[in-house]
Amino acid sequence: MSRRRVVVTGMGVVAPCGIGLDAYWRGLLSTPQPGIRQIDDFDPTPYFDNSKEVRRTDRFAQLGLAAAAMALEHAGDLKADPRRIGVNIATGVGGLGTLEEQIIVNHEKGSRRVSPFLVPMMMSNAASAAVSMRYGFQGPCETTVTACAASTHSIGAAMRYLRWDMVDVMIAGGAESSLTPTALAGFGNMTALTRSGISRPFDAERDGFAIAEAGGVVVLEELEHAKARGATIYGEILGAGNSADAYHITAPSPGGSGAVACMEMALADAGVTKADIAHINAHGTSTPLNDAAEAEAISKLFGPRRPAVTSTKGVTGHALGAAGAIEAIAVLLAMGHRLIPPTACTTKVDPNLDQIDLVLGDPRPWEPAISLSNSFGFGGHNGSLVIAPAPS
Repeated sequence: MSRRRVVVTGMGVVAPCGIGLDAYWRGLLSTPQPGIRQIDDFDPTPYFDNSKEVRRTDRFAQLGLAAAAMALEHAGDLKADPRRIGVNIATGVGGLGTLEEQIIVNHEKGSRRVSPFLVPMMMSNAASAAVSMRYGFQGPCETTVTACAASTHSIGAAMRYLRWDMVDVMIAGGAESSLTPTALAGFGNMTALTRSGISRPFDAERDGFAIAEAGGVVVLEELEHAKARGATIYGEILGAGNSADAYHITAPSPGGSGAVACMEMALADAGVTKADIAHINAHGTSTPLNDAAEAEAISKLFGPRRPAVTSTKGVTGHALGAAGAIEAIAVLLAMGHRLIPPTACTTKVDPNLDQIDLVLGDPRPWEPAISLSNSFGFGGHNGSLVIAPAPS
């Protein structure tokens, strides 16, 4: 049986460095201000019927619904049976803002004042459900929750549904908004957050990640279905890899062994070799252990043939469960613009990590070719996508 091919026909992004594809791309080429990466200018009201709906939707789901709306507009008329359109909007945490607010309400005002919308607002599948209901999509409606690898896993899972002929279209990606006082305290107390406010992946002075919120969604479509409706194709998802470190709840496995296995699995799934990979969008969080493990993993797998590596988290910060989706979109935009964004804020690569070809300073012109996008999460979750330019 021939394997159905999966292409990208729409993209939508709401990120700290830009809302919408054009603003996001410009942001990826900019130098960010230090600090938490919050989206200050996001207005959810255009994506809802009324203000009551906005109030009854947690911010993470608002970001997911907005990104999905942008992606669907970008994709144009899908012309598909709604029973053959599925949704998987991932998250790492879900509606933490709502949960934290309502715990305070319960403590200060009593249980009778707790919102009846607490559960539907905080549940991790809220964004997927919102997209499904808003557009009437009746295919598989799921949510992947695998920490910082979640939306990479979401896109991989969506790709497989399309391959297996379960659907013709999948709306996939991730959404996250966990910038609450308790979350910031927790991440800070575990020394994961940058003390300087600067995200500088692979830098000798990196000291943790800059936490961010974001929503990123892609429209994935079976190739012949996309061609039949005359869709513009922006890239192809060739394969995906998943692995577990089975080592530690927060630290990566020594030597990046889980990351190596994940990338190898993705290459095998895509039917390509490491010699075919021209670019890697690294997970590159700016934490000492993660960057060291990923650099070693890339070096072990690719050896002296070094693909260009960048971490867009220097600009975007780390959007947890949404990170993989906005980074996959960054890869697709890099192909469209024929430029690889630099690793912002990184000026002095850690001499122990100089075995990778890190893009620094200015964007690097390139001939778009097969690329990897990596995501590695707490719990030892690893995810990699193999992304190719649009088929000719």
